[in-house]
Amino acid sequence: MRAIYILCVRQLKRYIRSPARIIGSLGQPILFLVALGFGMRAMFARAGGGNYINFLSPGIISMAILFNAVFSGIEIIWDRQFGFLKETLVAPVSRLEIVFGRMLGGAIVAFAQGLVVFVICLIAGFRFVSSPYLPLAIFFMFMIALLFAGMGTVFGSVLQDMQGFPLIINFLIMPLFFFSGAIFTTTGLPRALRILLRLNPLSYGVDGLRGALINQFAFGLTTDLAVVTILTALLLGIGSYFFSKIQL
Repeated sequence: MRAIYILCVRQLKRYIRSPARIIGSLGQPILFLVALGFGMRAMFARAGGGNYINFLSPGIISMAILFNAVFSGIEIIWDRQFGFLKETLVAPVSRLEIVFGRMLGGAIVAFAQGLVVFVICLIAGFRFVSSPYLPLAIFFMFMIALLFAGMGTVFGSVLQDMQGFPLIINFLIMPLFFFSGAIFTTTGLPRALRILLRLNPLSYGVDGLRGALINQFAFGLTTDLAVVTILTALLLGIGSYFFSKIQL
């Protein structure tokens, strides 16, 4: 447990000491919120979809969490190059504990960023339906963060090129975001697109968060919880395996 605590605190300190990183990571979610939320609001309302800001905001919150969580994996490559990873690997703790500590640290940072974006969405006009479901929404936010921090850990353990990591991750997470139902409804879509949505792990996180905030589920609460929880546990195991194979 001490190793998990140390790794979490270390990642939080890195985050707090980098104001440029905090501000920079807010740019893309705010851009999408303003450009899409206000630009397509009238069109969405005329199509009978209701308030587009309310529909879009859970997707934008998920986007902020997704990007921050996955990119936490680059710290493994950074630590490998500068020697800190070697000190971690020779410590008398299990690889599972190390990986979970890294995942948890990255997830907490991404979750904090998601909370900031949530407040920005409220300022922009977003209104959630029922406050008793707010803890469920917070749970989904944290689970999205933990799931994709696990994905970032897997890629950070496999890749060694610090310049190549952002390219590969961007190639991966942009489709994950756009084909998750974050910015459009899941009804009336072509069959191929519906299949992509079903195969996308972020779809279940976005759906669970949107359902908890505005009571609009596409897959159902039980399905969303099951998929996100199972995939998070699976990535923890995969991340531990690849992390144990790291050659210094």
